[in-house]
Amino acid sequence: MAEAISKVETERVRVTERRLLPGEETGRHVHAYDYVVVPLTGGELTVEDVSGNTSRLVTEPGDAYAREKGVEHNVLNLSDQEVRFTEIELL
Repeated sequence: MAEAISKVETERVRVTERRLLPGEETGRHVHAYDYVVVPLTGGELTVEDVSGNTSRLVTEPGDAYAREKGVEHNVLNLSDQEVRFTEIELL
């Protein structure tokens, strides 16, 4: 299971660093809040949706992407390197 390190939590925002070693995954989960992800390392992740469909996500350090609440997925690190990113949830 992926390591999650809490960085900041207020009434309005929660910031968590996530680390996925090779072969690790987040586990299937639903995002309860809108969120932004900022990769800390480059890498390649596999994202599995609720139907079991997968897509490849290539990350570059410092890039960012945003998603709305309600996203349900599992994120897997099938690469041979650790992937780290910061997740910022808007509470």
